[in-house]
Amino acid sequence: MTLFHFGNCFALAYFPYFITYKCSGLSEYNAFWKCVQAGVTYLFVQLCKMLFLATFFPTWEGGIYDFIGEFLKASVDVADLIGLNLVMSRNAGKGEYKIMVAALGWATAELIMSRCIPLWVGARGIEFDWKYIQMSIDSNISLVHYIVAAAQVWMITRYDLYHTFRPAVLLLMFLSVYKAFVMETFVHLCSLGSWTALLARAVVTGLLALSTLALYVAVVNVHS
Repeated sequence: MTLFHFGNCFALAYFPYFITYKCSGLSEYNAFWKCVQAGVTYLFVQLCKMLFLATFFPTWEGGIYDFIGEFLKASVDVADLIGLNLVMSRNAGKGEYKIMVAALGWATAELIMSRCIPLWVGARGIEFDWKYIQMSIDSNISLVHYIVAAAQVWMITRYDLYHTFRPAVLLLMFLSVYKAFVMETFVHLCSLGSWTALLARAVVTGLLALSTLALYVAVVNVHS
């Protein structure tokens, strides 16, 4: 039974990444190693972020939620956008190819580093726990988030981007960077349950994805 539970969690977490790789056409471009390079860049960026946070933002302990401190910590996530831009700048090809390579490599590296061991150790435990199903679903939300972030970075770095689009792209990038902080604050203030918090994150990510998609289509159509 525990092995079956682990198999369900593993499939729910990893198969969407495999399907995305196959159906997005990346397999036809032999982009596997490009995705691996994106994953290595992710590891380097996360190391830099951890060193920066450990140096300037030590762990805060107390009964009151530190709003300012958490906001400043969330600002470090701008490094993810810089890393995605670095990955895309090293790849030649169409915009959608660059976006998918960077996002899929980045999200897969996060999945392996942050969820692989907890799933392997926890989901194979004696007792069934819904948190591993939630963790697997959350990994899919992260994949959408990084595709959205990569698309936003690609749009803002276009040298021929119309000035009318720039404020909207910058606003969406701001929301992407501070989405996790806003959701964490909202969950903390409203004392939401784990399933409600997961649903809220999925809805917010979906709305952000639809807004970015609409803007991406508009930018591509204008410049085509």
